[in-house]
Amino acid sequence: MDVGLINGLPGHPLFVHSSAVLVPLTALALLVCVLWPSAARRLSWVLPALGLVTLVLVVLTTESGEWLEERVQETALVEEHTEMGSELTPWIIALFVLTVAVWLLGRAGSRRDRDGGGAAGSSTEGGASVMARRAASVPVRVAVLVLALVVAVGTAVEVYRIGDSGAKAVWHGRFSTTGSGGGG
Repeated sequence: MDVGLINGLPGHPLFVHSSAVLVPLTALALLVCVLWPSAARRLSWVLPALGLVTLVLVVLTTESGEWLEERVQETALVEEHTEMGSELTPWIIALFVLTVAVWLLGRAGSRRDRDGGGAAGSSTEGGASVMARRAASVPVRVAVLVLALVVAVGTAVEVYRIGDSGAKAVWHGRFSTTGSGGGG
């Protein structure tokens, strides 16, 4: 799949701007759903779908960036930006995995609520109530919260760092801070 050109222009800037919006949005949605389980249940499948779209978009951004790197003047700033771009992928994979995990925890919480809050004597059909109770336990929720915080902050920091290095690679030494001198 050639993601280098879109309508005759490099696709990387389009993908970059979309990623710069969607990555923090997905990280924020993840945190909201971890902190408020009812939000996770209300969003249902939207959270992991958002995580998947974000993952695919970041892969497209990276691929189109590598395509573009081969077609622009090689500089230290471009090289640094390209190296940093590939560092985002593990963070985004973790973000996607956590969106799926939080969605599953939300489903387990819904199942537990339907089964009477996991009280003694509730349905244990196929161990579903036991699994729902364990998935909704405080240690599991705290572990997921800590992981979500680390991954959300990590992705946001990486997106900022990569974006800053990309802006430097594109604009360093290519504009005047004093204006064109034609106005007054």
